[in-house]
Amino acid sequence: MTFLIVTAAWAAHTRLFQVVGKIDDTLALLNLACMMTITFLPFTFSLMVAFPEVPLGILLFCVCVMAVGAVQALIVVYAFHFPHLLSPQIERSAHRALYRQHIVGIILRGPALCLAAAGFSLFFYPVSYLLMATVVFLPYVSKAAGWCRARLVGPREPPARSLEIFTFDLHEPLSKERVEAFSDGVYAIVATLLILDICEDNVPDSKDVKEKFRGSLVAALGASGPHFLAYFGSFATVGLLWFAHHSLFLHIRKATQPMGLLNTLSLAFVGGLPLAYQQTSAFARRPHDELESVRVSCAIIFFASIFQFAIWTTALLQEGETLQPSARFGGREHAFMFAKLVLYPCASLLAFACTCVLSRFSTAIFHAMQIAVPFAFLVLRLLVRLALAGLRGLRGLARPVPGAADDAQSPLLPAPC
Repeated sequence: MTFLIVTAAWAAHTRLFQVVGKIDDTLALLNLACMMTITFLPFTFSLMVAFPEVPLGILLFCVCVMAVGAVQALIVVYAFHFPHLLSPQIERSAHRALYRQHIVGIILRGPALCLAAAGFSLFFYPVSYLLMATVVFLPYVSKAAGWCRARLVGPREPPARSLEIFTFDLHEPLSKERVEAFSDGVYAIVATLLILDICEDNVPDSKDVKEKFRGSLVAALGASGPHFLAYFGSFATVGLLWFAHHSLFLHIRKATQPMGLLNTLSLAFVGGLPLAYQQTSAFARRPHDELESVRVSCAIIFFASIFQFAIWTTALLQEGETLQPSARFGGREHAFMFAKLVLYPCASLLAFACTCVLSRFSTAIFHAMQIAVPFAFLVLRLLVRLALAGLRGLRGLARPVPGAADDAQSPLLPAPC
């Protein structure tokens, strides 16, 4: 939930600086205060998880969210007080006051829900978690409620054109560059967490090498073999998921709100990959938990990759606007992109199913999947080309050759004069 709320704050920050075109020292300091408060959110969430019945954790979390919203609203008010800081479109608009009221109202929705969540935490904390989850999905809930209202009582008057830049329309384009930059940052942080786990903790102590392994450094490192195997497998998984994400956004021309939500969900599970590494590296210490650890790891990889595939599927629904011509139906890269995005969901689902049948070999199955998928990526384009050539050949065999029937009957016909 923390990741989703931080992502919602990032999305609001992105939209905010589509309105604010320039910054001065005051705005820079306000933005720094906003970022500093956001970095405190993971600690408050950990406090909530450790002490779910104590309202202090929820109160601190909600105070942080309200502080972020208050600072963002202050940025808007300050920027509108000095119109030269606004984007050119808004600066020239005759409805700046309406703009300001509309944007501040949207920004303060989340803090208002967190204020209610803080109140409920004092006597019934499950409602607080529900309200905090609503902060993430509020734009989509609002859109769904508007659609139902339009069906029941008829469409409302469309909003003024001057407000279109700061709405929650599901078809409103996101900044593709900002989405890619944020995603790359998440992948980089996850990879860094994996590296930090393997750098220091698995260096054997010189005293232990002499006493336990008779001075053999190779034997001492061999004792950490499961850690190294889990590290290389997890890092390869992170790298290939990033590669699939990068390839996907190379073919995307415009990102929409549903694609942004699916990307956020995918990144949320990518953030769980260090947990998968810790689970799989602990096989040697806790063999009785081996099966559960493998299944959790397979589930994390499956959901991280299936949401990438869902982004692709969503883009195909509006391929004329969202995809490059080569990636659309019938394009030269369409089949290859489909195969690339479906590889990890199929591999993780197959590994999960195999652990249900061959539970004794769950560790070997999982590591085999982690090792095999990178090699599959290397030969994927060749396999796709062979499959397409085979399909074309089968279609050619099934299609009758023009004039074949006439040629078969020609010996029975009289020769032409």
